[in-house]
Amino acid sequence: MSFKTQRPYLPVPDAVINSPAKCYRHNCRRRQKTGEHFVEDVLSLARGLLELGLRSGDIVAICALNSVCYLEWLLAVAFVGAVVAPLNYRWSFEEAKSAMLCVRPVMLVTDESCNCWYSELQSDAIPSLKWHAFLGSFEASNILTTEMLRKNGIRTLPLNYSWAPEGAVVICFTSGTTGRPKGVVISHSALIVQSLAKAAIVGYCENDVYLHTTPLCHIGGLSSAMAMLMVGACHVLIPKFEATLAVESIEQHRVTSLITVPAILGDLISIARAKETSKGSQTVEKILNGGGSLSVWLIKDTRKLFPRAKLLSAYGMTESCSSLTFMTLNDPTIETPSQLLQTSSKIKSASGNQPQGVCVGKPAPHVELKVCIDGSSQIGRILTRGPHVMLRYWDQNPLKAPNHINEVWLDTGDIGYIDNSGNLWLIGRTNNRIKSGGENVHPGGGVNLVATSRSGCRHCSGNSRCSPDRDGCRLR
Repeated sequence: MSFKTQRPYLPVPDAVINSPAKCYRHNCRRRQKTGEHFVEDVLSLARGLLELGLRSGDIVAICALNSVCYLEWLLAVAFVGAVVAPLNYRWSFEEAKSAMLCVRPVMLVTDESCNCWYSELQSDAIPSLKWHAFLGSFEASNILTTEMLRKNGIRTLPLNYSWAPEGAVVICFTSGTTGRPKGVVISHSALIVQSLAKAAIVGYCENDVYLHTTPLCHIGGLSSAMAMLMVGACHVLIPKFEATLAVESIEQHRVTSLITVPAILGDLISIARAKETSKGSQTVEKILNGGGSLSVWLIKDTRKLFPRAKLLSAYGMTESCSSLTFMTLNDPTIETPSQLLQTSSKIKSASGNQPQGVCVGKPAPHVELKVCIDGSSQIGRILTRGPHVMLRYWDQNPLKAPNHINEVWLDTGDIGYIDNSGNLWLIGRTNNRIKSGGENVHPGGGVNLVATSRSGCRHCSGNSRCSPDRDGCRLR
């Protein structure tokens, strides 16, 4: 039975939340938590935050690897009417500092992956910060811990959830067109309708066991987590994606659902193929891909490895609270191999009188799309509107006037057209961004890299430059 409220609010399930053996904890032991315990921990943390002085509209920045505790913080902060600003754990401190100076958080929450930031934070690098909290245990007099806040929460304190101004709940950062982090303000309503769309189209339900393969700081990982919370599914959390750990988790916990980007799916297939037997391949029933289209060979390999899985691909962006359109690439209950190949060939080239492009499927029920055509061509800028659209970029005026909700069109920055069947086709971008692992990457000079021997990847190219962050050399 799900935990329900009478108004839009990030839902909390009465489900089971599992943390695999290698979950990022000091003791690195397997940990399980029931839905009831999960809800109690969220509410006790919310009480502790209220007692501390966190108020409606305050910004709380979080930088951490995926964990049950991270999920609890997201819900507790939202419950008291504050706004969560998840930071990318791959960022250097300078990148995170730039984002925090933009949104001016009153609290920063970190885990062990950000221990190197501690000395930097002592120099008042972020003037707006009042508190620094830690997900685990940390021996420092000026740092709060999750357990400390829970213990300090007064049980008799009235606990009525509240709203931030505009109904905002999260600020997700996207690279945008400038290459600098831009804060996208997302509302409760946007997350709710996105969750409902994923539940309806992908078929998420309370019987699902969902593996978190993508970071909670990304809108794809966050919105899918909310969808699974809404339906009361079971969650399996690993700190960050590692193909071997993911395959082990799928087998150990009999995972039924996961989301991917092409690079993640390729790695999963490579690791699973190397194993003589893959017990988990028979349990996976739903795979949702985002962050880029899948090649024909990758679709076929997915069919072989996960024969019972319905494979869908989604097109979207942070500004639209994740997915705008969905397309089924394989459904073992209705499709035949020949139909699959026909679908794949359509992705590569369009028919006779239509321009080339990539088919990304049909819009979700709550999404309105239109193509702004210039001249006689059927190709134009892709626009969208509806409750899924962001409120605004942080520190910019709202997209919508209060009395004209959902009437403003958002320019996606993509170019394409809609065919006679209602499918959206992408032709290109209005700028020169590229995608790497589901993230927008801006070419910044350096050595051109062509990799053809990467495990699970046949062809890729990009610009590589050494960076002083903890990931070493990475695509910029």
